[in-house]
Amino acid sequence: MLSSIARSTSMARVAQSAAARRFPAAFFSSGSHDDFAPQRKTVEGVDEALKLIKEHVESNPIMLYMKGNPSMPMCGFSAQVVQVLQAQEVDFSSVNVLDYPDIREGVKKFADWPTIPQLYVNGEFIGGCDIILQMHESGELADLLKETK
Repeated sequence: MLSSIARSTSMARVAQSAAARRFPAAFFSSGSHDDFAPQRKTVEGVDEALKLIKEHVESNPIMLYMKGNPSMPMCGFSAQVVQVLQAQEVDFSSVNVLDYPDIREGVKKFADWPTIPQLYVNGEFIGGCDIILQMHESGELADLLKETK
């Protein structure tokens, strides 16, 4: 007779092999062609990052440098700014600085502001989380964003 430990181990193996038949490893892979994968630009060096930041800020009416992305912020401050922008019902562009270390450092130099998130409207640096929250509460942010709609 099998001991209870051996029996439970045997049952676990059966369950694992049944799961493997139902959900093969390929099931959990993206299975997507490389053409559909997110395209990430390679940024090498702070000088290149500063050039790219300048392009972003000039070509996007509302530009947010944040940790994470709007659907999954990776920091509470970034999440708060995203919530404010969504409450304002504006479209905005964003860059996840966690994916680009040189942009993360470059954006701090670009605005001469030490923290992230950073919001730019119509090419002008507006501020970080505290400033954005204050502007939102006072109505000043809504007035500023009307110019971009």
